[in-house]
Amino acid sequence: MSDMIVLSPDLRSEVAAVKAAGIYRDEDAFLADAVRTFLAARPDLREAVACQRYVRGEFSLGRAAEWSGLTIEEMKDALHRWGVARTADDTPAEVLAMATKTLAAAERAQS
Repeated sequence: MSDMIVLSPDLRSEVAAVKAAGIYRDEDAFLADAVRTFLAARPDLREAVACQRYVRGEFSLGRAAEWSGLTIEEMKDALHRWGVARTADDTPAEVLAMATKTLAAAERAQS
């Protein structure tokens, strides 16, 4: 699979205009910001992308949950909804990191 993204002529012109305006250092910076903004506005897409990155082995369960803004249990449910079988249990280090993060969040909530 190629990393090259082919844009329509109209979209290519719009991206070039954004670059020419000097707001972004290059087209990649603009496209990265556009994707981040789009994913922030669409939790359903964040979930879908997290599931796909989990399937490809790019994300562990904990990382997929963190990246998508879901809890571990919600991420497990999302994987199930998308028909993804969990491939491996969480590592001890990952479980410890998730527990530490949960405890820290609980302490902040009580403050």
